[in-house]
Amino acid sequence: MKKKTSRVSGFYKLDRKERLKKVGEFANLKDEDINAMEKGLSLELAERMVENVISTLKIPLGIGVNFLINDRDYLIPMAIEESSVIAAASNAAKICRKTGGFRASSTEPIMIGQIQLISKNPEKAREVILRNKSRILEIANEQDPTLLGLGGGALDLEVRILKTRKGRMVISHLLVDVRDAMGANIVNTMAEAVSPFMEEITGGKTFLRIVSNFSTKRLARAEVTVSKEEVGGEEVVDGIIKAYEFAASDPYRAVTHNKGVMNGISAIVLATGNDTRAVEAGAHAYAARNGKYQPLTSWKMDGDGNLNGRIELPLAVGIVGGATMNPTARVALKILGVKTASELAEVMASVGLAQNLAALKALASEGIQRGHMSLHAKNIAMMAGAKGKEIDRIAEILVKEKNIRVNRAKELLGVKK
Repeated sequence: MKKKTSRVSGFYKLDRKERLKKVGEFANLKDEDINAMEKGLSLELAERMVENVISTLKIPLGIGVNFLINDRDYLIPMAIEESSVIAAASNAAKICRKTGGFRASSTEPIMIGQIQLISKNPEKAREVILRNKSRILEIANEQDPTLLGLGGGALDLEVRILKTRKGRMVISHLLVDVRDAMGANIVNTMAEAVSPFMEEITGGKTFLRIVSNFSTKRLARAEVTVSKEEVGGEEVVDGIIKAYEFAASDPYRAVTHNKGVMNGISAIVLATGNDTRAVEAGAHAYAARNGKYQPLTSWKMDGDGNLNGRIELPLAVGIVGGATMNPTARVALKILGVKTASELAEVMASVGLAQNLAALKALASEGIQRGHMSLHAKNIAMMAGAKGKEIDRIAEILVKEKNIRVNRAKELLGVKK
């Protein structure tokens, strides 16, 4: 039996049907999976997902190729409207394969539920809450016996006193292992369930009882070593490190640096029906956790002159529940073939690192615009009115002339001003 590989030469040259066929063969997709990809989200299902539905908005769903993560091949579904992102990630993954690809890991899928309590004596309230920790955890776990049976559930309780302009507040953190779910619903349910007991034992009053999207106990990490020859030599390696150091020293640069990282991660989050807003908020908060906004990645040169990169960020994502009810998202998860939410987070971290490598490599060598605008040329051609085979012909001329503008595309098409 032939070994499956994500190393697909000339994937971008295939037409859409041929690409889908190859992905279907890789992921063992059934006819109903293919149909789900073709049809997308129905209006009937959309009405059950959100309020006041009038239509659905389709986003391009592409496939990142060449990814080798923890010695396993992955095809990466990515939902994004920005040109060059998927191609850049695929190219970065290709050059990383030759040194073994990405090594990724993650912590346990522990989410934090926050309970805000106001008490006349915060110190005593904190002491009483901690003394009753076992009972609080017991009440929390009564809310979801199934999760407990799967090896998850409420594991611990942390309590701190927070100084605010409205006085001191007792903030309890309920730590919940949510297994393969994103976890917001069950964490919120548990936080609400334990609040009456906490009020009873402290004589205080609870207010907010809600999950935190700053999931600092649910981290994903990835690292990669790339040979200097694959990135263009030691000069390019040095340029990449200088670009990273710029971001590490300047938040104006760091924001754009991290935006590029999230291009890859958010595209998978969206494709798999996870919460893009929660992931983005958590990632950017993590970048500023030490009081200064920093890059989510780091790059250095090893003793042989090769490039070593690392990424670490919180990734609260799931493979069950939530918006994964979207049929296209379910097929995207099937294409990925991940067995756990932790594995999904590790894939996302690896893609984020690849995306960052691609951007820094372009900045340190040819400049970011060359590759980006080459792919953008087709959009410009279509904006000018090109159709069918005209699109590629006009785009090719625009790139060759290095004049990727709508008015030039219209001239080439003979469109009157």
